[in-house]
Amino acid sequence: MSAGTVVVAGAGDVGLRLARLRVARGDEVIGLRRGEGEPVAGLRWLRADLSRGDGLSALPRQVDALVFCAAPDVRDEAAYRALYVDGLRRAIDACDPVRVVFVSSTAVYAEDAAEWVDEATPARPPAFNGRALLAAEQVLSGRTLATALRCSGIYGPGRGALLRKARGDEPGARRWTNRIHADDVASAISHLLGLDLPPALLLANDDLPALEQAVLAWLRDRQGLPPLAAAGADPGAGPATGRRVANARLRATGWAPAFPDYRAGYASLLSGPGV
Repeated sequence: MSAGTVVVAGAGDVGLRLARLRVARGDEVIGLRRGEGEPVAGLRWLRADLSRGDGLSALPRQVDALVFCAAPDVRDEAAYRALYVDGLRRAIDACDPVRVVFVSSTAVYAEDAAEWVDEATPARPPAFNGRALLAAEQVLSGRTLATALRCSGIYGPGRGALLRKARGDEPGARRWTNRIHADDVASAISHLLGLDLPPALLLANDDLPALEQAVLAWLRDRQGLPPLAAAGADPGAGPATGRRVANARLRATGWAPAFPDYRAGYASLLSGPGV
């Protein structure tokens, strides 16, 4: 996509990172938020409530791209459907985008016995959040230049839950975990906006799914904390749980993560301010 108008619906952490990337490429970027937005050179803020539709009439009647990366304030099924399903539909109707990227989640998968999942894996959401996200993806059905980007666990500055867990006294589970740095999510979205014919569905993850135990042990070591006895280290403890997310199709489009594994990503956080 050459320089154009990009609407970022839900311009929070990932959305702001994307906005900066697109402004640097010469796009006119419009950010939608319910409240005041952080001043960013080249970014125009509009107050809008995606769940209710308030403020969307101020959008241009047609834009080059809509990126929907909003997050609900309330964790219940009604709030998720109002934002993701109804909100996405309203945003598309309001600005008639040529391209759409919807930031979804690997929560649409039910696999929990160390299986690999990819774009061919059937989505069988076990909980309301995954069901709402899958319903929102279906809003894009039939659109040529539209992608549902299913992200694994997003981490980065200000997202320190795992770091805090590593400082506790629990060694973690024998559970496969998946993650992607917020910068890499933003770069993947920006990359998709530049493809002539982006795939309709992609999974966004770093290159290395890892057992939670291994991640927490590494984080403790990097912070000078003593190791903890690994729960489930006994061979009789049973198989690992969780799933492993494959990023091969996204990589095949020409994208590569700046933080290819948890070590690269968390090393950058541990060396930065405000950890």
